[in-house]
Amino acid sequence: MSEFATLHAVKRENTGKGAARRLRALAQIPAIFYTSAGQNILLQINEKELTMLYQSIKKTSVFNLEIDDHGKKEISAALFWDIDFFPTKKRIQHVDIYGVDLSKEITVRVPLEFVGTAKGSKLGGRVEIYRESIHVVCNPLSLPAKITVDVTELDLNQSLRIEDMLIPEGARAAYKTNYVIISVLAKNIEKAEEPADAATVAAKPAS
Repeated sequence: MSEFATLHAVKRENTGKGAARRLRALAQIPAIFYTSAGQNILLQINEKELTMLYQSIKKTSVFNLEIDDHGKKEISAALFWDIDFFPTKKRIQHVDIYGVDLSKEITVRVPLEFVGTAKGSKLGGRVEIYRESIHVVCNPLSLPAKITVDVTELDLNQSLRIEDMLIPEGARAAYKTNYVIISVLAKNIEKAEEPADAATVAAKPAS
């Protein structure tokens, strides 16, 4: 797994808000690693190293998580699962990391990038975006960083649905209902109720 970036972490024992505050005072971020085998491991990670890696790869790139357990080191393939920031600061306060088996498929939410100007908007239509991300199923190594949605040909009172998405090779959309992603509505038509996403999502292990 040497081709991936590496994030170093140290196993921790102490829990609770007080322990977390003490870690942050030392520029260490509390974290939980949910292994692919179903274990939950408490970690602490250097804030600067964590921030730099997250800014570089976000949630859609595999990295090596190296865990130091009292001098014994183990490396696992992983993805960032959930990042909590301080409400008034651009600093990470907690991170959840998800272990992946590179031989098995996973289900992950991937952001959508809308490009172009809808034909209908030039005629006075109102563009309504119902989804800014969708769930895809793929091998961790085929996980796309984003999915581009070209809206150029979208006319008045037309919509793009999940079935219309061009998913990069190696991945497929996860859904049960062919829900709407984006619409161009005439001014005299009220905004449609946002449809429910019935995708089957890989649940994060309970903490």
